[in-house]
Amino acid sequence: MLLAARELLAVRSPLDAELMVSDMLGAWWGRRLRGGDVEQILGEGLVDYAAKAGTPAALTLLVSVAYLGPARQAAKAEGAALALMESDVARPQWADRVGAVKPAGCYVSRDVYGDQDTVVCTFAYNGQDTHALVLVVDYNMGGMARDAWVSSQVDKLLEQARQEASGNALLRFEEIEPQQARALLDFAMKATGAAQGRKAPQLVSDSYSAYHAFARSRIKALPPGRLRPAPAHTEAPYSRDRRAMLAAEFLASDAAENLSDPSAASRCTDHIIDYGCDQDFGRPMRVSPTKCETFLLDWLPRKVLLSPAEQDAVPHVLSAWVRFAGPRIGLPEEGIRATLDAVWEATARFTEAYRDPTSFGLDPSLVRRLLPDGDLSALARRAFAFPLLQGMRGSTDLDLLNPSDEADRRILLEIDHADELSRHDLEEHLAWHEEIAGRLWVGDPPQLWEAAQRLIDLGHDRHDVLHILIEIAERIGDHPDELAAALDDIADIPDEPPV
Repeated sequence: MLLAARELLAVRSPLDAELMVSDMLGAWWGRRLRGGDVEQILGEGLVDYAAKAGTPAALTLLVSVAYLGPARQAAKAEGAALALMESDVARPQWADRVGAVKPAGCYVSRDVYGDQDTVVCTFAYNGQDTHALVLVVDYNMGGMARDAWVSSQVDKLLEQARQEASGNALLRFEEIEPQQARALLDFAMKATGAAQGRKAPQLVSDSYSAYHAFARSRIKALPPGRLRPAPAHTEAPYSRDRRAMLAAEFLASDAAENLSDPSAASRCTDHIIDYGCDQDFGRPMRVSPTKCETFLLDWLPRKVLLSPAEQDAVPHVLSAWVRFAGPRIGLPEEGIRATLDAVWEATARFTEAYRDPTSFGLDPSLVRRLLPDGDLSALARRAFAFPLLQGMRGSTDLDLLNPSDEADRRILLEIDHADELSRHDLEEHLAWHEEIAGRLWVGDPPQLWEAAQRLIDLGHDRHDVLHILIEIAERIGDHPDELAAALDDIADIPDEPPV
């Protein structure tokens, strides 16, 4: 990287230099290193190496990192850069202008569905080198920033956005206050940061990492907005009573009059409302082709245990919901038709995407015991935690034990350790198994089950996997972030795991 930084000496503008260094820093964005923080090891390591090199290329790199890097990295880079300047190391003229930008205007292009905002923020260096930062915010993915790029053809970019909106009834383009843009983009960048780790590179565009550092720094150049910004059209939190009232209003409406199974329709309505409240910023009434497809083909198959009647009813209920909610939120007729078309196109795929656990030969009563809350995503990890739930063990009828009950859990774990009853530390050992089983039951932290699956995929025995999870939990103690990081680092376990 320091060799590549020699190219910084040849560029003519601070914008080109910032983009080059942002691309460098993006090489490890969203990645993890076993046993350490990637920004500390690679980012600060690069700063230390450049400081020791003391070359003009190293200085230009340090000047750029001082503006683009995260706080600790930037502070180290600034100190190292000042030391080299005092030693009269040469630097290009543009180095004094790095980051010296002021916002010129902010705009947003958003669809009427509320799926996505494309935010355009323009900047200039003392009136020169005007450029635009563009970020795409996806509200179907938790409001995260999923794409970013930079354009120096600002006038052409803005004119194209205006033309697209003028010819499309489902698109809006407008200027917004810089404070509003700052609040929206702060929220989006934090949402993307929260998704970092093993999944981050898959959730964002291929170019996002290259522009991440640049975007983060440009957003700071905007005047501060609200501390906890929320997406446009966010509604007040829905209480359980308010959700029930909304469901009753829908089921009594003309849109729902042709639903043939009132009981199944009621339960499906609850799922639609819960999805909108809990996964879409408290917006159960918002409907769009993408949101409906995500609900049918991604969220329901992963999260909700549906009865056969509910599986048959849910596409019909969702279509009725679109006809009910669309006019109430002012969605144009064109948008309602497009959303209904998307629901029906997804209906055939829903029957393939939704795999009822009973279709795999699991007894319905067993599924109900493992999923008293209907959380389908919990089935595999709970079955892993409590594999002995049927049949007789001595005089104990396992079919009568409830794995969600603490007393019954203890009995199940004792039976699971029937061949270890003579060990001297049995009580302590079972207590740790209870701890891990309880965490797996609720999925806290999510990295626990992810680590277990990786170890299972490597061919390790279930009990050995539980023991390594216990060892990590015991070693880390009550430090949630450290526990999550340690579990994320798991790739394998020793040949002789601790007991």
